[in-house]
Amino acid sequence: MHREHTRIVQIGDRKIGGGNPILIQSMTNTKTQDISATAAQILKLEEAGCEMIRCTVPDMESAKALAEIKKQIHIPLAADIHFDYKLAIAAIENGADKIRINPGNIGGGEKVRAVADAAKERNIPIRIGVNSGSLEKQLLEKYGGVTAEGIVESALDKVHMVEEAGYDNLVISIKSSDILMCVKAHELLAAQTNYPIHVGITESGTVWSGNIKSSIGLGIILYQGIGDTVRVSLTGDPVEEIKSAKLILRTLGLRRGGIEVVSCPTCGRTQIDLIGLAAKVEKLAADYSLDIKVAVMGCAVNGPGEAKEADIGIAGGAGEGLLIKKGEIIRKVPEEQLLSVLKEELDNWK
Repeated sequence: MHREHTRIVQIGDRKIGGGNPILIQSMTNTKTQDISATAAQILKLEEAGCEMIRCTVPDMESAKALAEIKKQIHIPLAADIHFDYKLAIAAIENGADKIRINPGNIGGGEKVRAVADAAKERNIPIRIGVNSGSLEKQLLEKYGGVTAEGIVESALDKVHMVEEAGYDNLVISIKSSDILMCVKAHELLAAQTNYPIHVGITESGTVWSGNIKSSIGLGIILYQGIGDTVRVSLTGDPVEEIKSAKLILRTLGLRRGGIEVVSCPTCGRTQIDLIGLAAKVEKLAADYSLDIKVAVMGCAVNGPGEAKEADIGIAGGAGEGLLIKKGEIIRKVPEEQLLSVLKEELDNWK
């Protein structure tokens, strides 16, 4: 099911599915019961571009903290629940905009129904989450281990549990740290349901390795029209997840806005600190919402030609720098003024 045709689900003041924009989300790594620390981290994530946040709810204190956290933030808040159905109900009662559960591990049919009833009363969506590491023994035996088919069957079984409890305001999430298995599972799932799908590569790794794995896996999945919300799961500062997700979506043409910075890989002709300059330009560009491409080139000979697809570019070498627009040299400046000249152009861009 292509994202244009999935069901529309309301989460707080946002809508997903049915062709609505893919929402970027992350998860806090603070102790949820620490209200000030959790709210502060969410506000930082909001500033980076996070559009929905998930907080773990391992105990009743955390569930009750959601009410205060909600007062201080501006994006929908999802509660992550494991094992205890009472925590799911408490999270709903304390203002969670969505809850994430695995209906198979919260205590059976009656408890699933109790959660479904509480969600139905407030029209709160339930995200049904299944990971490759949580597959039931019978599915492992049926498929001879962890497989994409087993992950999908497990997820749809959990969907049916909630449907049988009388509720269908649902989002589905299936994850695996095996990239190709994860891709196949999403393809199989999308062919069998019209519920919105949250996509992510679980346990992807550090900022370096996790970005590579997530870019490959999420890129394949999202490009096929699968996915209504996305999280890049990284072992690191959650702000890095937002930056990565935005870039993945922009690269796939699924998100507009924000400067795209391109730079050459350096070679023996490079006569400036291109690596340092490119890093400074990327940091500078993060402060602008302009929908343009900026090129940073290290060769005054080939720079203009290589930057011709960019809206604006700079190139440097042997003490001088060039300001380039659409492949044409606009002006020459001393090398040390390249960054300030670029900033001036961005400030006055129309």
